[in-house]
Amino acid sequence: MKKNIMFISSTGGHLTELLELDKIIKNSNYSLITENTKSNKKLKKRYKNVDFLLYGTKDHKLSYPFKLLANCFLSLYYYFKYHPDYIITTGAHTAGPMCCLGKIFGSKIIYIETFANINSKTITGMLFYKLHLADLFIVQWQEMLELYPKATFGGWIF
Repeated sequence: MKKNIMFISSTGGHLTELLELDKIIKNSNYSLITENTKSNKKLKKRYKNVDFLLYGTKDHKLSYPFKLLANCFLSLYYYFKYHPDYIITTGAHTAGPMCCLGKIFGSKIIYIETFANINSKTITGMLFYKLHLADLFIVQWQEMLELYPKATFGGWIF
């Protein structure tokens, strides 16, 4: 029996990296969650189980907290809709609530730190590592093991 795997990330570079796992995605019982943007709508043509959270950036200080709260409730809905055994994420803020839910309800969390950072931590990576949210924390650069000594070096996704 195939495990349910949820792939989740924010839009942009994080999503681009996550989609590099295309063969794994398509060969699994998957769901794909990202932010609702015009460019992400095309994912529905490529993948069967795609759902969207609200798009929001921390740059919009007034609306962001409300969108984050709404995304927490949407994440709860999607979590119970798909019941993921595993949640794989390349981060950022969109993935946080879902991974917290996954941790509470027993999903295994796999976090892949972004390829874009070689010598510095991302905020999401720092939080996942420090709070032990990830059951498997993967870095794409050998140098990142100095910042995340308990991480696993997985090499480049690209």
